[in-house]
Amino acid sequence: MRNFLRTLWRLITLPFRFVLWIVRTVSRWISAITADIHTLLTEEVEDEPLPDTLAKTMENPMGLLEHVNALRKHLTRAVIFLAITTSLSFAYTQRFIDYLAIPIGGIGKLTPIEVTEPVGVYMRVALLSGFAIALPYIAFELWLFAAPGLHRASRLTSLLSIPLVALFFIGGMAFAYYAMLPTALPFLLNFMGMNPQVRPASYISFVTNLMFWIGVIFEFPLVIYVLASIGIVKGKMLRDQWRLAMVIIAVMAAAITPTVDPISMTLVMAPMIILYFLSVGLAYLARRGR
Repeated sequence: MRNFLRTLWRLITLPFRFVLWIVRTVSRWISAITADIHTLLTEEVEDEPLPDTLAKTMENPMGLLEHVNALRKHLTRAVIFLAITTSLSFAYTQRFIDYLAIPIGGIGKLTPIEVTEPVGVYMRVALLSGFAIALPYIAFELWLFAAPGLHRASRLTSLLSIPLVALFFIGGMAFAYYAMLPTALPFLLNFMGMNPQVRPASYISFVTNLMFWIGVIFEFPLVIYVLASIGIVKGKMLRDQWRLAMVIIAVMAAAITPTVDPISMTLVMAPMIILYFLSVGLAYLARRGR
């Protein structure tokens, strides 16, 4: 009878103990992160020339395993947080899909063909929204991995730039949705006078790919500014290599756009070129600040 009551009590208190375990785990994680941030912002790294560092690495390759293991831990936490934000975004995914379908005339203009097509569309939009929400934390985990190798001033600069990561990414997605889609869709849908039946999978894939990659491209000035403030890149180098940059931008625009028409490529290349020269100016400003 005593064993039965003990088992019954454990079953009754199981949800409460589970919640308590989650609270304790999160509390320990927050304490550890806070201690790491305090250490990184107060201690200065030992400045060692790059050739000496490479020589030590060649002499002891096993030392890289420690850094690989640290990177694995940071990426694992980032993926777990991405899974959580993607799960939470399920509650609003239908609204996001309806909003993404506005440029084409609403969700009623899309005609599914395959049985699993709506599910695939739903998951794709949920993943994009979850990634947008989790992006600051993903950047924070990457900062925790890279910060021990930076000087204290560079650590602070890169840490303060993390909130801007989400703003730049969302700004890029907004630019793709409000500026690029209204221009590209009429051309693509009315080309040669045809009236295509658009599938949800193809349309949502086109829209989400465009929004995602334009969002990533909008991160370029911020990345260049941080790298220039650290001392890895210089504005003069970016300015002198602008011809090579134009070729790379053209290749990237061709890879991002799902079609080969010049209109879509121009719509993608134009903001990339502007952002590149903006990055050159920011690199000069960062160098000046150093």
